Amino acid sequence: MAAAKASTMPLISKLYCSSSQVVLVVRRRPHVVNGGGFVVTDCSQKVVFRVDGCGVLGIKGELVLKDGNGDALLLIRRKGGMVEALSVHKRWKGYTFGYEGSQKLVFTLKEPRSSCLVKNNAIRIATEPNGSSREWDFEIKGHFPDRNCSIIDSIGNIVAQIGVKKEVDELMASKDLYHVVVKPGIDQAFVFGVISVLDYIYGESTRC
Repeated sequence: MAAAKASTMPLISKLYCSSSQVVLVVRRRPHVVNGGGFVVTDCSQKVVFRVDGCGVLGIKGELVLKDGNGDALLLIRRKGGMVEALSVHKRWKGYTFGYEGSQKLVFTLKEPRSSCLVKNNAIRIATEPNGSSREWDFEIKGHFPDRNCSIIDSIGNIVAQIGVKKEVDELMASKDLYHVVVKPGIDQAFVFGVISVLDYIYGESTRC
């Protein structure tokens, strides 16, 4: 039991950290205006998460991750302003909601701009509090639009894989429907918070 607890990483909530590997399905929300978001279901087709995009929220550069009951878990915003304009990275910040409506920063995702000044074009994520000298804790490997990418930690361990089941069913190759495998102990809400940002970056279901 001690080993299982040590491997659990509840960034949003331990409710979303499973002791075993979990396979979830992402699909675009049907019959919704452009930028409506997507729904995440488990193997029994029960809704686990919903993501509202700018077509629902009416605000560009903002996303909300909700649980299956529709309660907000994460508010994700793209940082703007002059500092953002001068930076070589576009920054996204994910916040949890406190009991009294307060917001707590959970992660920062850096989206590199297309520039010769950027040596490493990797999308990287830092969690709060970091508690180490590292600038980042997770990195995206592969290409999200192809549904063939992974979220890896700073040691190189895969914590989540996107699109790994598509060879089983031709339908899984669709952009509108794909699998995500989340490794044991990893916070699934955090994983789908990251995926919602990737979805927006590449102009898919959450972006207007």
